Amino acid sequence: MFLSGRPLASRPVSKLGLAITVAAALLVPGAAFAKGPAPKVGTVALAELPREAQATDALIRVGGPFANSKDGAVFGNRERLLPAEPRGYYREYTVMTPGAGDRGARRIVCGGHKPKAPEACYYTGDHYASFHRIVQ
Repeated sequence: MFLSGRPLASRPVSKLGLAITVAAALLVPGAAFAKGPAPKVGTVALAELPREAQATDALIRVGGPFANSKDGAVFGNRERLLPAEPRGYYREYTVMTPGAGDRGARRIVCGGHKPKAPEACYYTGDHYASFHRIVQ
């Protein structure tokens, strides 16, 4: 596309305009992402999850104790794969991975205002690339 005889890609960009765009992307939640409904999330029965995930789910419902100090931390949903909710709604918990030297890729993310009685929990086995809502 051309503007004033020059391709748009070759137009000079003002530093102020660039700074405003970057600031908006950093300060306004979702400013850098297209708006719309969250992608569809599948479901999985709790009984079908690995036994470590079932144990984590049980710990969530009694308030711990958890093996990792990051368990119960706010999950930001930066990937925008879960339904949009205010910051602080989602919390993440480690699902132990046998043989892993670190936290591994498996997590349960729960949403709700009462951590021991979440409104919905989701399992990811691939470090937030996909989620399945846990059903009983």
